[in-house]
Amino acid sequence: MIAHLRGAVLEKHPNLVIVEASGVGYEVHIPVSTFTRLPDVGAEAKLRIHMHVREDAMLLYGFFTTEEKFLFEKLITVSGIGPKVALTALSGIAPADLVQAIRSGDLVQLTRIPGVGKKTAERMVVELRDKLDIAIAGSATPVSFNTAGILSDLDLDLISALVNLGSQRPAAEAAVRKAHAALPDGDFEKLFRKSMELVR
Repeated sequence: MIAHLRGAVLEKHPNLVIVEASGVGYEVHIPVSTFTRLPDVGAEAKLRIHMHVREDAMLLYGFFTTEEKFLFEKLITVSGIGPKVALTALSGIAPADLVQAIRSGDLVQLTRIPGVGKKTAERMVVELRDKLDIAIAGSATPVSFNTAGILSDLDLDLISALVNLGSQRPAAEAAVRKAHAALPDGDFEKLFRKSMELVR
């Protein structure tokens, strides 16, 4: 069972990173909150790993913090929530806000997560409310954005993340531009979450 991975970053995307360790490249699915903390390509990364075994695949899910991994592993115990929805939840809501939403039974906040309907949100609250005794801290590394008419590399990463979560590209581009207008000084995570609220 793989629990930790350390190696050079070969590729990184908002939902995926490839890490080379001892000559082997490991494909690791990640939330946006982990993506924002990854070093540049070629630098060393350390990830906490959850290995998910299915009949047809063995998938690795990586997290920058223990809290992210803890939340992911709690979320996938809820009926109706698989690894993809759990990653979407961690990408769309800051860990501290997600814990607060579950503890307070904030169904409005929880149902904003793509793939989470009212019944699933209710199960999250019932099954996890008393199982989240963790302290969550930390913020994303600020990044700068091109707010002119041209899409920057970071804008393209935002759009790619939205498309990977099921949005159409034109809608994703529009949402990213609106997010920039609403949060001109926002970092990657804040802009991504705002884009998720705005995408149609």
